[in-house]
Amino acid sequence: MVWWLSWVVVAAVVIGGGSVRGGDVTYDGRSLIIDGQRKILFSGSIHYPRSTPKMWPSLISKAKEGGLDVIQTYVFWNQHEPQPGQYYFQGRYDLVRFIKEIQARGLYVTLRIGPFIEAEWTYGGLPFWLHDIPGIVYRSDNEPFKYYMQNFTTKIVELMKSEKLYASQGGPIILSQIENEYRNVERAFHEKGPPYVLWAAKMAVGLQTGVPWVMCKQDDAPDPVINSCNGMRCGETFAGPNSPNKPSIWTENWTSFYQVFGGEPYIRSAEDIAFHVALFVAAKKGSYVNYYMYHGGTNFGRVSSAYATTSYYDQAPLDEYGLTRQPKWGHLKELHAAIKLCSEQLLTGTYNNFSLGQLQEAHVFQGKSGGCAAFLVNNDIRNTSTVYFQNSSFVLPQKSISILPDCKNVIFNTAKVSSQYSARSTWLNQKLESSEQWKEFSEVIPNFSDTSEKETTLLEHMGTTKDASDYLWYTFSFQQNSSAKGNMLQVYSLGHVIHAFVNRIYAGSAHGSHENPGSSLNISISLNYGVNNISLLSVMVGLPDSGAYLERRVAGLRRVRIQGTGKWLQDFSKYQWGYQVGLSGEKLKTYGDQGLAKIQWNNLTISHQQPLTWYKTTFDAPIGNDPVVLNLSSMGKGEAWVNGQSIGRYWVSFYPDKADPSQTLYHVPRSFIKNSGNLLVLFEEFGGNPLKVTLETITISKVCGHVLESHLPPVVSWLGRQNQTHPRRKPKVQLECPHGRTISKILFASFGNPSGDCKSYAFGRCHSSNSRAVVEKACLGKRHCSLPLSTKRFGGDPCSDTPKALLVDAECR
Repeated sequence: MVWWLSWVVVAAVVIGGGSVRGGDVTYDGRSLIIDGQRKILFSGSIHYPRSTPKMWPSLISKAKEGGLDVIQTYVFWNQHEPQPGQYYFQGRYDLVRFIKEIQARGLYVTLRIGPFIEAEWTYGGLPFWLHDIPGIVYRSDNEPFKYYMQNFTTKIVELMKSEKLYASQGGPIILSQIENEYRNVERAFHEKGPPYVLWAAKMAVGLQTGVPWVMCKQDDAPDPVINSCNGMRCGETFAGPNSPNKPSIWTENWTSFYQVFGGEPYIRSAEDIAFHVALFVAAKKGSYVNYYMYHGGTNFGRVSSAYATTSYYDQAPLDEYGLTRQPKWGHLKELHAAIKLCSEQLLTGTYNNFSLGQLQEAHVFQGKSGGCAAFLVNNDIRNTSTVYFQNSSFVLPQKSISILPDCKNVIFNTAKVSSQYSARSTWLNQKLESSEQWKEFSEVIPNFSDTSEKETTLLEHMGTTKDASDYLWYTFSFQQNSSAKGNMLQVYSLGHVIHAFVNRIYAGSAHGSHENPGSSLNISISLNYGVNNISLLSVMVGLPDSGAYLERRVAGLRRVRIQGTGKWLQDFSKYQWGYQVGLSGEKLKTYGDQGLAKIQWNNLTISHQQPLTWYKTTFDAPIGNDPVVLNLSSMGKGEAWVNGQSIGRYWVSFYPDKADPSQTLYHVPRSFIKNSGNLLVLFEEFGGNPLKVTLETITISKVCGHVLESHLPPVVSWLGRQNQTHPRRKPKVQLECPHGRTISKILFASFGNPSGDCKSYAFGRCHSSNSRAVVEKACLGKRHCSLPLSTKRFGGDPCSDTPKALLVDAECR
């Protein structure tokens, strides 16, 4: 009876609600201790600037519903302190509002102050004005850097204290982070690295937040700072806490991986994530697991790092738009509930592990009150294995872990997914195909004489633009004594893109990639007799975000030569150059209402090869609440604005080797748009066709469930029930449409032995003729329905000698 009673006690944690109560936060070798209680904590990263304030409540609520206890976020120094001593905490950057929103929904907060964060965020979150501080060396035992780092860290801590947001004050913040993955670069700083680690830890602890600090991937994090793990397999790779008095913490469990322009998406399965979470909890006695990301969101504006797409971690449990990505979200929810049912044994029990076979093992936690929890592991990636544990046999699917909260009953297996699968669809709302509705403005190509800044060398791109723009014009002019064709312009750049113009006529472009960031241009050009003007536009697609000595990185043009038909060669690298930071359209704020009147807009004269062109039109908001996207598949590369707010960079013309463009759909948050007359502005670099741009909405259009007799019932069905044969203990197909939609059509239903899965299916040799009728009666017109795998429910057994399965595919409208 002991284990049963403990499950009932834990039920309030698994299915309950209520706001969090602050209190002192300490730790020991088992877990964080909040207000005197040890905790198993599941956390998810949601970055406040990558969504909008109107999205925050829904995102946090879905995270809580998914079984999370904590929301983890970085703090973004370069956006909060755009100039020294000038601070910004409004709109998407309202950190206090975000944390209070989390608190209002009953969750804790982990605040990763950094203030270097990496995070695929431009310049790793460091403000670029640091670059111009004399003598500065980032992230080292360097007085100028430490001065500004301490100033900002103190600013954030004092802001949190003033709003009483630390748990020690009754707030939700239970953990803070200083620095970020410093061990990756520490050796590069030689003798300046270790003292910096000690200083950063001492500085942070000295701020007296009343909650612990953590350093991720820092094996030698000095006491009392906790060292933590980042990666996909911390149950295998983490060496463990560097002190027996510190808990095992996993600050970044990557739910997929960030994507770059020209790259393909990385898909990480729900089964793989669940396996490694369970392994970390069992093998490393882990008590805190954070999913990076739980919701990735959108890199609005120019905040993404080099080559990173505007969409961020769309494969997370909550996708870019905040929709649940199934089965990842649901399978992890079941995992969290199962592990929470083992909490007492995990946090207080005696640990033991032993072999169950060549590739099989058991991790057992024996509670002081007689309770017992076990994690049975099959590390064989190819074969199912039958193991014997406590006088019973258990079948373990390949590469899986079974969780037994009483050391007798399996309530969850990481490889058995019973959660529904969902399909995301786009719905066409408006075609922006009327040429009369579009206007255009051609960017002015500056010549050498038009520029105000002149130098006799090639300037470094980032240090010249100060990250005020992606764009830097390099211009020069020279005398040609004869007109000639077939001259070769050769440009080598450490920038990401080059556009070349000869006498204001487009000559060609080149670009690099995430793996090879620089770009080289080698094109034939025609020169006029007399003065010729060469204008080269260097483009950065985000600044670098990682590595040692970030302040020393260089970008932009490194060498420029022209080779003539007569074999003459002239190197212009050390020549009189003229420079212009940014585009004329940027300076005029072409993308906003106030800037529109400053420009002479022309009727559309579309050409697919019309580079450096601004386009504008208007559109009305789609009816409803579904997420809105722009389909920019007809465009090339550039940036898009809606009502003056940038929805990010686009680069549709950069194709991966074997796939479609990295991103064609660009999120337009509902809070950016009004009912009608919304201004859309595109800046196109390469040339595209705005007449084929469409406005679409995103929704979950289909849901599908597939369970077998070998699957397990929902974890919640075990709460307070000992009788395994109770009908609620059967595996179930559980379907749920998004809010505002119901199940409108059953596309497929089969009770028997259907072949395939939710991606592709067909009737098997065993099929109940009642399948569709039973499912339609239970599900049609409802937002959610539940169908147990039961012969009684389907009017009898259609084939008694065959193991049964149920597969249902349904449409949501």
